[in-house]
Amino acid sequence: MSTGHLTIDLSALAENWRALDAMTDVETAAVVKANGYGMGSGVVARTLARAGARRFFVAVAEEGAAVREALGPGPMIAVLSGHMDGDADLIRDHDLTPMLNSVDQVLRHVESLPRRSFGIQLDTGMNRLGLEPDEWAALRDVALKQMPVLIMSHLACADEPDHFMNQRQLTAFLEMTAGIDVPRSLAATGGLLLGKDYHFDVTRPGIGLYGGRPYENAKPVVTLDLPVAQIREVAAGESVGYGNTWTAQRPSRIATLAAGYADGLFRALSPGIKLYDGETPYPIAGRISMDLITVDVTEMDPERKPEVLTLMNDIQGVDALADVAGTIGYELLTQLSQRYKRSYIE
Repeated sequence: MSTGHLTIDLSALAENWRALDAMTDVETAAVVKANGYGMGSGVVARTLARAGARRFFVAVAEEGAAVREALGPGPMIAVLSGHMDGDADLIRDHDLTPMLNSVDQVLRHVESLPRRSFGIQLDTGMNRLGLEPDEWAALRDVALKQMPVLIMSHLACADEPDHFMNQRQLTAFLEMTAGIDVPRSLAATGGLLLGKDYHFDVTRPGIGLYGGRPYENAKPVVTLDLPVAQIREVAAGESVGYGNTWTAQRPSRIATLAAGYADGLFRALSPGIKLYDGETPYPIAGRISMDLITVDVTEMDPERKPEVLTLMNDIQGVDALADVAGTIGYELLTQLSQRYKRSYIE
């Protein structure tokens, strides 16, 4: 094996969806954007459809087309960026449902694809996507006559349960949708965990399906094994890697692994993370470079010559790595390289 091996546990993925679904009395959708958070949108969507999901959310129409090809007809595939200029053919040919975000998008959709399915996204305070309250007030009656299939908004601070913004956005969403007989959706993973007031008619978990916070009880979905290219002896006083940031304090053994920041393993991960041989951890020695990682395996039995060491597993999950890198699990998962061989287990 010359590249890393990403193993994706589809049974854990499905179990995470079922567990989140069981927390509500409403429909549970699934977010499969960014190529299924780096895991393969087609395989992920099929797995979640078998688990019971009937609505899927993607970021852009091109992603929606790929998911439709994987799922076939039937499930709703919602496009969060809405109906962008030039999307009409993809929306029509793949039966996608754009979440319209602006007056221009509403006009574009109604004019180019009359009587085609669409939803509305409202801005309740995040100031990123969606119709603002004054726009919605002016457009509401006209838009509702076109029969949208969903009205949604998105929470800015749902991963912080006590943040004032959650209640502020909930109040705004209730005010903007009062008296409307259309299914509503406000909660992604974090919002779902905030409780029933945020559930409305459809929840749409994303990161929680893939093993990440804020769903602390999520089952790990990803294991990442990295191939050992070489194990070498290093004398006390010799340094390893760029910048001489690690110097051997004793005669040491260094394993060089074939992976690096070109594979989505951020250089900032260099201090503090471990590579595992089974359940035994070994620290990184020096900086992560573009294609290589060096690991101090001095404590390993010198007769043992493992073919791989494991970076991501049940012990050191995606959030533990993200914490070291000063980022979030979403970023780490979606940056996982296409160089990795991917395999799926049921």
